[in-house]
Amino acid sequence: MITANIASHLPVMAQQQPDTHAVVVQSTGTREKSESTLYKNSYTYKELDEVSNVIANGLKIHGISKGTRTVLMVKPGLDFFALVFALFKLEAVLVAVDPGMGIKNLGKCLTEAEPEAFIGIRSAHLARLTLGWAKKTISKTVLVGNNLLLGSFITSLEQIKASAKDKHFQDTKTVAANMAAILFTSGSTGIPKGVVYTHANFTAQHEALKKLYDIQLGEIDLATFPLFALFAPALGMTSVIPKMDFTRPGHVNPKTIITAVNDYKCTTMFGSPALLNRVGKWGEANASKLRTLKRVLSAGAPVAPSVLKRFKSLLNDDVQIFTPYGATESLPVSSVGSDVILNETAIATVEGKGVCVGSPVPNLDIRIIKITDEAISTWKDDLELPAYKIGEICVRGPQVTQSYFNRDNATRLAKIQTDNGFYHRMGDVGYSDDNGRIWFCGRKSQRVITENETLFTICCEGIFNKHASVFRTALVGARHEDKIIPVICVELEPENKIVDKNKLTEELFELASHHSLTKNIKHILFHSGFPVDIRHNAKIGREKLAIWAEGKLV
Repeated sequence: MITANIASHLPVMAQQQPDTHAVVVQSTGTREKSESTLYKNSYTYKELDEVSNVIANGLKIHGISKGTRTVLMVKPGLDFFALVFALFKLEAVLVAVDPGMGIKNLGKCLTEAEPEAFIGIRSAHLARLTLGWAKKTISKTVLVGNNLLLGSFITSLEQIKASAKDKHFQDTKTVAANMAAILFTSGSTGIPKGVVYTHANFTAQHEALKKLYDIQLGEIDLATFPLFALFAPALGMTSVIPKMDFTRPGHVNPKTIITAVNDYKCTTMFGSPALLNRVGKWGEANASKLRTLKRVLSAGAPVAPSVLKRFKSLLNDDVQIFTPYGATESLPVSSVGSDVILNETAIATVEGKGVCVGSPVPNLDIRIIKITDEAISTWKDDLELPAYKIGEICVRGPQVTQSYFNRDNATRLAKIQTDNGFYHRMGDVGYSDDNGRIWFCGRKSQRVITENETLFTICCEGIFNKHASVFRTALVGARHEDKIIPVICVELEPENKIVDKNKLTEELFELASHHSLTKNIKHILFHSGFPVDIRHNAKIGREKLAIWAEGKLV
């Protein structure tokens, strides 16, 4: 029976398609492509349901049950999927953190989340013990994998399974409004915040993704982003886990990704813009094709038209790359396909109009409001701006989360109460057009306010990104002689690293002079490689670049 719990889809799928593979870890290092070698490390739907039931019972015996905030630090694979579904079945609260957010941030986030249990691999436990992560609240621990150097004082996952292998798992009726997880933001503009997800939020996301992209039972998903991949089994898809470092998608081995798609006949894949760029370049150079894909999804940052065009050359003519817009606090918000971008909106992007992120998804209400850095306690109609006026993007709908965990001030700044709910302030600026589509203009906190004007990052950068030698640019506000001045930082395409930078600077200033947005920018600096977020390797660390630029301007 399907309930408000996302895990309730698993036993239903296990009955409908018991022998279909639910999770497969990519098999590499062998020339033989037989069924047995490709699927030697996998779970069918029946197996995943049964194993997650056993683990759920064992965790309950171990003291992890409904409402227990539980950190999970396990690499993507069979254990990861089984543990996540076990925690959801128990109605424990999953606390999901990215190792890539950095040791310092990890400690702060875990302390803030006040977890009571910790499930992790050996290195995660060693870090927890050495650095004292959440030592005041964690009382239950489970080790996944090798117990070398940890001794016998931590219960292993195998012991958890052994303690409950003959017990029947008893489902409970999940309350939709109950907390299901704490998922952390990427922290690209500050310390990551713990976003409170209810079971209702996950259910709404599940339904929105299924309808938006017409996902059908029996499809096969290449999962390059673990948290996004969790929806695959609930949607009836096979989830293929590629051999990659999930904290470095921009450095992935392109051949591995292309091989995974073709070996397992994947019909869909998610890839960050950095991953698509790397795989697309290699694929184009090696005349590779991904003929089984029906759709590609990419999120985390705007995807350059050149990246879309290159990756699209690997696909069948009728297949699109969709770029859903959203954030940890609300996803999906809107979506647009590569056909619209390449044939229509990309022209406006290079003219400084921002990036089109498409039309709102069904059942989601989007408003553009006047920009302010202050809290807005209650909704008033005069907050809203008309079409083509840049303001802050606000959203309301079933997939929109209501609060941050133990961050009351952040919640106050991000939510606007209404008579029948609330709007979430995305922290992004943009506008709507006559067709109701949303155009993204940058992060609100990264806008550059000078004595004479306010500049928005994505709008200005689009004009400079038009140059063929440029990989990407970043607008930052640098303090110079007690004033904030706009600076364009430039990262070149790898093949264009050796160029006449003086000549290129002149050409970029010439481009800028034809637009009112950029004509007053008088400083261009070249950077060897922009700082980016760990999760997607795509969000530019403009705050770090601003400090770097200030040092260069001295």
